[in-house]
Amino acid sequence: MSSKSSKTEEPSVAPPRRDDLPETVTVGRVLRPHGVRGEVVVEVLSDVPGRFKKGSRMTGLRAGEAPVELVVAASRRHKSGAVVRFEGVEDRDRAEELRGLDLEVPRAAVPRAPAGTYYQYELLGCLCRDGGEDLGRVVEVVEDGGGVLLIVEGEG
Repeated sequence: MSSKSSKTEEPSVAPPRRDDLPETVTVGRVLRPHGVRGEVVVEVLSDVPGRFKKGSRMTGLRAGEAPVELVVAASRRHKSGAVVRFEGVEDRDRAEELRGLDLEVPRAAVPRAPAGTYYQYELLGCLCRDGGEDLGRVVEVVEDGGGVLLIVEGEG
């Protein structure tokens, strides 16, 4: 899940941390290699300043494969994302191996959202209602370019 935050309509005090949320939060996705020195273009899914600064640690995940522990060696802004070089990744071939990895950090490494805002992953498990009728619980949050969609599972 993305850690991007959004405003809520109700001003309130930050809610307590929930124990039913995922242990890790997706903060980026490796899109492709950039150049020949081991850099990759990353789609940044985090609002946290400095998330990809030198020394930042994260885990690269891809379905069906073992996790890869990564440490940022250098990064810079690039269009809507970042160009990142990870320690030990020195050439384009090694960078190509990172293509498609989801980059995750422990949920504990994500600061609390400011009062009146929330992170998208915090919507997981929330009850959705319409006119007093329960629709179900949020099981996924998807950004489709036109906005944020909540995937809700419930009866009917």
